[in-house]
Amino acid sequence: MENKIFAALDTTNVEEAAALAKRLKGAVGGVKLGLEFFSANGAAGVQTIARAGLPIFLDLKFHDIPNTVAGAVRALVKLRPKIINVHAAGGPAMMRASAKAATEAAETLKTPRPLVIAVTVLTSMDNDDLNAVGQQGPISDQVIRLARLTQDSGLDGVVCSPQEAAGVRAACGPDFKLIVPGIRPNLSLSNDQKRTSSPSEAVSAGADYLVIGRPITKAPDPAAAARAMAATLGGT
Repeated sequence: MENKIFAALDTTNVEEAAALAKRLKGAVGGVKLGLEFFSANGAAGVQTIARAGLPIFLDLKFHDIPNTVAGAVRALVKLRPKIINVHAAGGPAMMRASAKAATEAAETLKTPRPLVIAVTVLTSMDNDDLNAVGQQGPISDQVIRLARLTQDSGLDGVVCSPQEAAGVRAACGPDFKLIVPGIRPNLSLSNDQKRTSSPSEAVSAGADYLVIGRPITKAPDPAAAARAMAATLGGT
């Protein structure tokens, strides 16, 4: 069975991230590299982590005009990630451009096309935050609205919190990929996430992949922590 866990390597230290990725091989399904890592280390840093042999989710959340996002996606495909993402709030033209760019770049490079997914509402936000930025709530409705827009725009799936996963799965069907952060085995330790759940709850709600950071990376034995979580899901 596929291991559903992507470990979030949220650090600027490429040596630390590479060592952790090597330790986690066989315990997780992949690793996530975000803005913090990419801003510090760029494409060369991603290539260093790729040597560990784990699939990579490049969590850079592009949100710009369609032509700019398409160019950025083309550049990322050269790094051969498994998953890349944009912001659904960028709109249908931007999302269509990102999907087209990923397909064309993968064909040109003769490499597997990455999943292109869209961020719906950040898991650090609640209904008050949504209202503050002028978006129509409640969050559950906004997430489903953006997920449907993402699907209609030709993308492969969305990032959503575990609390919205079941609603998105019902709205978008079984083949639409759900990448779910905000996973906390100990729900009392939410850190800066506001919409969280346990790993098993998230998978039961429809998650395809779980993004888990500190519960793995800050554990005394990160690989053992990851294996314990995967075991509860029936993974390796």
